[in-house]
Amino acid sequence: KFGSYNLWIVNASTFTAQFSICAHGSCPVLECWFMKEKVGGGLSGGPNQDKSLLYVHKHADSHRAESHDAPLEVNPDRLYFVTDPAATLCHRSLNPRRGSSNKPMCEINPLHPQPSTLELAVPLTEPALSPIYLHADWLSTALQSFDKTMSISAITRAPTGTKEHDVILTLTTKTVLVQSRLGAPVLLDCSFWANPSSPLTGTGFAVEWRYQFRGDGRLVLAYDGKSDRLSHTGEEGATLDFEALHGRGNASLILQEAKVHHSGIYICSVYLPYLQAQVAMELQVVEPPSLSIHPSPLPLTAQGQTINIQCEASGFAPLSLDLHWEFKGADGKTKVLGSGSLSSHRQLWDGTYTQSSRLELDTADLGRAGEVACVGVHPGGTRRVSVEINLIGFSSPSIEDSMAMVGVALVLYGLIKLVSWSFSGSGNNKTSIMWNGGKEKWRFLCG
Repeated sequence: KFGSYNLWIVNASTFTAQFSICAHGSCPVLECWFMKEKVGGGLSGGPNQDKSLLYVHKHADSHRAESHDAPLEVNPDRLYFVTDPAATLCHRSLNPRRGSSNKPMCEINPLHPQPSTLELAVPLTEPALSPIYLHADWLSTALQSFDKTMSISAITRAPTGTKEHDVILTLTTKTVLVQSRLGAPVLLDCSFWANPSSPLTGTGFAVEWRYQFRGDGRLVLAYDGKSDRLSHTGEEGATLDFEALHGRGNASLILQEAKVHHSGIYICSVYLPYLQAQVAMELQVVEPPSLSIHPSPLPLTAQGQTINIQCEASGFAPLSLDLHWEFKGADGKTKVLGSGSLSSHRQLWDGTYTQSSRLELDTADLGRAGEVACVGVHPGGTRRVSVEINLIGFSSPSIEDSMAMVGVALVLYGLIKLVSWSFSGSGNNKTSIMWNGGKEKWRFLCG
């Protein structure tokens, strides 16, 4: 057992500690678009929407509807007074500085609570539950912070014909966009709060995570909080922190090891009886390329000859990569040589990609010896690998080369002298022997 379902209702004061309230304890006035339901079908006409305002407070007695004068461009019927005990809608990222052009995004839609047809959430709806509570004005509000780092889905309820709304369920993510290196653990944040005063929060909950990418989708994980069991795990290495889920409403998805196929959109959905809230976030698995140059080192080349060099980029994801060549001369100036001849991409067994570039380098235009570099510009970062190029008869020798040549010259001179002395000594001995032999022969002939 992972825990008892009745532990998941979070005390408002505990949840408030997770969010920073606006300065002086105030909550923002949220500017929203109210999306009106279209009457009839057809594709004609633009979006049917009205400007609206949400006056948010933590306590119901803080509302003084008569003190709020609606701006001229806002219909008085589109003023809503929302009580949020958990202060989720009071987060500082929903309250930009005065005069700032960056404002939070807010959209309101009418909501009609109804039993879920999802197998996971069907047991939440008990036949004995009175539907009288559902006969009210319900709204579903989707918000995104002005810095685009947080998304909130809130469901509110007001007695029919009134504008005094109570927050019943909020779902929040602070990981709207996540980038991860290949093989690293990933946490996709998703936390919810349910109003303990609502009769809908006493019969359990359900959590579902889904994945979408380029039109394809799959169920990642589904958890039944009422019976305390995982009903589906469609992704290896995907799990929840069940203690945090029941204790703090933390439904975050944990991926043990990021893989290329994990990149995409993840949707976190929380179900209560008759209600559903969801938030979406994007995961980008980014791995920069590993670069290598062949041949390395480059062979000695005479000025004016053409050198064929190849750069191999491997193990990168996503597919976007800009490969190009640069030459840095002895004077320190850099010259861009272009992308060379690029190969097509090839996908490896782990989902990463490889690509190569071949450069035909004409040394006549280089001026002096220097350094040739292959540069890969990728969303995961820029990578560079270089190799030195030396032109025979053009570049001046270094101090080490000069000392080596002097040493070789001295050795050669010593060898020549040694051979010369050897031949000189051998010739003198032969002359002496022949001379002595001649004298003996002369003496013999003369008696």
